[in-house]
Amino acid sequence: MPAVPEPWTLRDYAFIADGERGALIGPRGEYVWMCAPRWDSDAVFGTLIGGGGSYTVSPTDPFVWGGYYESGSLIWRSRWVTTSGIIECREALAFPGRADTVVVLRRIEAIRGDARLHVRLQPTAEFGRLHMRDIRRDDARGCWSANVGPLRMRWSGAAEAQIAGDTAAERSLEATVVLSEGESADLVFELSDRELPDRPLVAPQVWSDTEKAWAAAIPSLGPTAAPRDAVHSYAVMRGLTTSSGAMVAAATMSLPERADEGANYDYRYAWIRDQCYAGIAVAADGPHELVGTAVHFVSERLLADGPNLRPAYTGAGDTVPKQRRLDLVGYPGGYDLAGNHVRDQFQLDVFGEALLLFAAAARHDMLTTDSRRAIDVAVDAIDANIDRPDAGIWELDERRWTHSRLSCAAGLRAVAAAGIDRDSGRLSTLADHIVADTSSRCLHPTGRWQRAADDERVDASLLLPALRGALPGRDPRSVATYRAVQRDLSRDHYVYRYPPRRGLGTSDSAFLLCGFLMALAAQQQGHTVEAYRYFERNRSGCGTPGLFSEEYDIRQRQLRGNIPQAFVHALMFEASSTLARSTPDDMKGMRDGWIDER
Repeated sequence: MPAVPEPWTLRDYAFIADGERGALIGPRGEYVWMCAPRWDSDAVFGTLIGGGGSYTVSPTDPFVWGGYYESGSLIWRSRWVTTSGIIECREALAFPGRADTVVVLRRIEAIRGDARLHVRLQPTAEFGRLHMRDIRRDDARGCWSANVGPLRMRWSGAAEAQIAGDTAAERSLEATVVLSEGESADLVFELSDRELPDRPLVAPQVWSDTEKAWAAAIPSLGPTAAPRDAVHSYAVMRGLTTSSGAMVAAATMSLPERADEGANYDYRYAWIRDQCYAGIAVAADGPHELVGTAVHFVSERLLADGPNLRPAYTGAGDTVPKQRRLDLVGYPGGYDLAGNHVRDQFQLDVFGEALLLFAAAARHDMLTTDSRRAIDVAVDAIDANIDRPDAGIWELDERRWTHSRLSCAAGLRAVAAAGIDRDSGRLSTLADHIVADTSSRCLHPTGRWQRAADDERVDASLLLPALRGALPGRDPRSVATYRAVQRDLSRDHYVYRYPPRRGLGTSDSAFLLCGFLMALAAQQQGHTVEAYRYFERNRSGCGTPGLFSEEYDIRQRQLRGNIPQAFVHALMFEASSTLARSTPDDMKGMRDGWIDER
């Protein structure tokens, strides 16, 4: 086993999280990514992008890998079939997590036959620049302690481990675990930016607390088209949601969308738009916790920043840091980049998405006094900025993007229809004006929406105005846009955001969010068979552990970009819930056969 884990294809990484941070686990039992103590902190396990730090539990015999999540949780079981037996390693972060302390739980189990595994722990600080120091063993308690940069660590369950490595940079704790069939061993790794409690944690109790907390966090869902995947997506979204209510966009940074083209970013922050998508999606099923957390976080940011609302914030609600390079090798095909340029952008559509979120919450009587005040702030911001160029949903150059304006119209109509604003007439009038003005500027000669007045291309985001109620689904503009996306941006029922430079299926990858939007749009257009085709095709675009990234390379069948991507899991959840409400007449078409409805 190499001392430093080598990079792996993204589709085979599992993800565990506790709300305050998350970790990626590879097929060889290697933790290659975890930032601590918070999502946007420096990595303590950073070999994913060429940094330092890892934590590996791996069989010594040759093996083939598999794994699965325990239902309704982010408790992962790495499973290895070796030449002499079967071994599982139960993996979790103690849930719910504390903002200052991460607790990594690993329980090794000899399922069949005897087990022999090598264990190696090498945490670092500042992406690998600072290493363990003051390493000491507490013989009385059977644990190890050390300092890792500004962090304090403790490792229990490996009292027989030895210090390995000739230099500070190579220093690690290593052990061999030998188990007879039916036996298990617990490893508990604690890491904090504060002094740890005097006594080590008791593994069975922490496991029990984590199991109970996950059971309480995942609600009973209504009918869904893909029940197991819907529950899993809810668990992923919950794992990405902090105690502040912020849902980070993804756990990782610097994973490239396209090799060597600079399309890699830091997604360890909470995008207002993504948070609204998640809240709206979950509200499609019921009044669940993630609706309330989204309403709380978005309301808080609107009331604090008003028309200066930023597109994204840290998990604690602070300003996203500026972009910076880290002088690391990077994931193959990408490069290291921390922080995000979105901090300096204006995105108009987030105000419309916020209104759509509040209207969805109102249907379940989940609005608060603060969220009602935030509605007024969002409406005023739309009124004052509707003609202001913005970066848009894809965060490009500033233009008067069609999607941004129609999203605002949809939000205004939703709030007016919900009757939660004292002046619904004003909202409807403003929405009518926006749609009419946008139609006069941004309607393509073929009758579909185009990206902007000066950009006649079609864009999959233009499916959203009809889905969210800016105009009816059967409006000729909606129908023409649906058909154009189907004709020009779909390939084998995957969907691209907009026409890529070199043609579909070449340099760019399909955008999974758009594939699930197309499933919803097909259902809205009355094409249930096509809706299920898009849904099932994009549902298959996940990795082995059922995680979605932002993009999917349909030629190589590989995940691209940061993982797990919250808004993809959100739209998969919404599509699953919406398609399950198909009427008997809709379903008759499916029973009669797969008919090409184009």
